[in-house]
Amino acid sequence: MDNNEIIVSVCCITYNHEKYIADAIESFLMQKTEFQYEILIGDDCSTDNTRRIIEMYCEKYPGRIRLISPSKNLGGIRNQIALMNRANGKYIAMCDGDDFWTNPFKLQKQVDFLEANPDYVICCHYTRVIDDNYITQYVHASPVPLEFTYEDLLFGKREETRICSLMVKNTEEVRRIGNENWYFDTYGADVIFKLHATLSTGKKVYVLPEVMSCYRIHSGGIWSMAAPRMRKRRMINDFNLVIKKFKYSSSQKRELLKIYMKQYFLFDLRSFKIDNAFKTISILL
Repeated sequence: MDNNEIIVSVCCITYNHEKYIADAIESFLMQKTEFQYEILIGDDCSTDNTRRIIEMYCEKYPGRIRLISPSKNLGGIRNQIALMNRANGKYIAMCDGDDFWTNPFKLQKQVDFLEANPDYVICCHYTRVIDDNYITQYVHASPVPLEFTYEDLLFGKREETRICSLMVKNTEEVRRIGNENWYFDTYGADVIFKLHATLSTGKKVYVLPEVMSCYRIHSGGIWSMAAPRMRKRRMINDFNLVIKKFKYSSSQKRELLKIYMKQYFLFDLRSFKIDNAFKTISILL
């Protein structure tokens, strides 16, 4: 590697994370690598002190952090795409402003894996789930290596691939997801992103068997604190987008129909979404 080449672009989106953003930035700055990496933070017009905290870090560490501030609120997905389009690194490491990393060698380990294994487009690792008081709500007791193909992801298999653990190859195929208008209507954008990355490149996802990040559950979390019925409705919305926009074989179509009937069909009926259920089934028959 060229010592002057930026190998990793850390892309962090944030909105009203004044209580958490310092944890995220400190975890980026503590990384020990044999290569150059840049830190891009997209503050999406926060109304609290988030931007001021980021600016303080920019002043303290000149040249280390690039603050990207849109003129109007973009929303999380557009904010993420805007950062990716500015990323100079060979790889992009993602982490939202309310999460953080816990291992100073995280970036180095992921780059080492992706450099040595060209059949993979994404490298993740295990994540500790904590609450607003840093109390652990979940952590895997015995991490083991995992890998997922496009088909695995299509069928909902994606354990330990949270966005705060994700590093992806920064390629034109991967970035092309930002050209799809329907992508901005998704709720689980990270799930759709992983599907797109594996389908567009024909490569896989690998999960390193180490806990190297924290995912935080808090009252401001868009997904983690959503009411169960709302979360289920969002999952059905994304499922319908997947079956309309992604490719699958006849055998995969049959499996997707089984998944819909098992996980979502009764919910649609009980929610009086009979037309929605009919449309979904008709696509998969």
